[in-house]
Amino acid sequence: MIDPVSSFAINFVAILGGILLLIFVVGLIAALIIYQIDKHQTGQTIRRNYPLFGRFRYVFEHLGEFFRQYFFAMDREEMPFNRAQRSWCYRAAKNIDNTIAFGSSRDLRAPGTYYFLNCPFPTLAEDAVRNQPLQIGPYCRQPYDARSFFNISGMSYGAISKPAIQALSNGAREAGCWMNTGEGGLSPFHLEGGCDIVCQIGTAKYGMRDEQGLLSDEKLREKAAYHQVRMFEIKLSQGAKPGKGGMLPAEKVTAEIAAIRGIPEGVASISPNRHREVDSADDLLDLVCHIREVTGKPVGFKLVLGSTDWLDEFCERVVARGLEEAPDFITLDSSDGGTGAAPMPLMDSVGLPLRESLPILVNKLIMHGLRERIRVIASGKCINPTDVAAALCMGADFCVSARGFMFSLGCIQALQCNKNTCPSGVATHDKALQRGLVPEDKAVRVTHYHDNLVHEVEMIAHSCGVPEPRKLKRKHAAIVIDSGRSVPLDILYPEL
Repeated sequence: MIDPVSSFAINFVAILGGILLLIFVVGLIAALIIYQIDKHQTGQTIRRNYPLFGRFRYVFEHLGEFFRQYFFAMDREEMPFNRAQRSWCYRAAKNIDNTIAFGSSRDLRAPGTYYFLNCPFPTLAEDAVRNQPLQIGPYCRQPYDARSFFNISGMSYGAISKPAIQALSNGAREAGCWMNTGEGGLSPFHLEGGCDIVCQIGTAKYGMRDEQGLLSDEKLREKAAYHQVRMFEIKLSQGAKPGKGGMLPAEKVTAEIAAIRGIPEGVASISPNRHREVDSADDLLDLVCHIREVTGKPVGFKLVLGSTDWLDEFCERVVARGLEEAPDFITLDSSDGGTGAAPMPLMDSVGLPLRESLPILVNKLIMHGLRERIRVIASGKCINPTDVAAALCMGADFCVSARGFMFSLGCIQALQCNKNTCPSGVATHDKALQRGLVPEDKAVRVTHYHDNLVHEVEMIAHSCGVPEPRKLKRKHAAIVIDSGRSVPLDILYPEL
């Protein structure tokens, strides 16, 4: 006689065997159906020539972008940011030991590599000076004394998530840096943390538009009434997509985002490729002066340089009209800047990188006597101390970063920003994926990332013998050129 335990085991095995057999049969039938579908479809050659098995190509192609960074790419190989760069950001954000051992893994002979030219008598700790606030907009009714040289670049609510905005806002307040809204408009979540805010005005005038989509003075006054809103930035172009407006997929245009931007819900939002009312240097200056008069706050513009011959005309018009009509700042983006969604030809092949365009812009301002009047803000891949310090050497007054602060939030460079499937919750409106991003915890990491980057830029400055980072000049750095030799920046890009 079979005992109850054995009987249960036999029945369980029989049922399990039946289930497995059923799964096998269903799987076999499904495979045969897929085989026939693939064999007779005409859209994909591989699936037609290799029915069923050809599908694995697309599976591996999809999984490859996730596996490469973990199993195949070396520390210094990946783009747009390699593992070494990301690891520095992660460690800085977590406020853990950021030292390395044995020797540099960076190829110091590669063209574009920066060397900082240390002096024999570095600045002593007791002689170092903390970074002092720098005023922007001396002719405004409400100038802005910006506390930090390193700040958060434009990231729209819509392109990134609510918890990401909340974490950045709270972290920026503690760090003492500003946060740029991006072109998606000012949301309650930007204001929530109490940080200084730069309101960006994109070509679609999101959040600043009337019912016809034109710039609204009423909306400008409404935004300027917030004490936290310190400046307004007119976005002419950005490095990732010069000549192309912002692109927000329909699935990201929720009711809340639509209300903030003043656009229809659930409809893809494509901004014009430029401000329709700006067709010349005088048009741009007119717009700057108008917004500054309405708001009483500093106004500048953001662009990526391509052609540079127009800069002389622009500076000449500023001089002719008077210093009070000059833009209060220019944010210069790099051709290798980032965005949530952009056409590959624009992302890959249009515009100048910051290392070339920044000295050109600064020299033009010096040549026309405008350097002290117009502040220069550098943007584009400034996520590590080296790139920030190099930008300051080339003449920037401030640096801003978007992707560096995204890494501080936990971004893993999954390259899913345009698909609403960001696994870290940074660039998605999927509540299940956002759950992993806890604003209270990530705000602390935002602050740590800012503070550690500033500290290490100060360390570079002291090594070069100056008391604080803004004292860095082109003579303090060199860059490797194609021959493999380095050339000091003041020789490669002499100040005029």
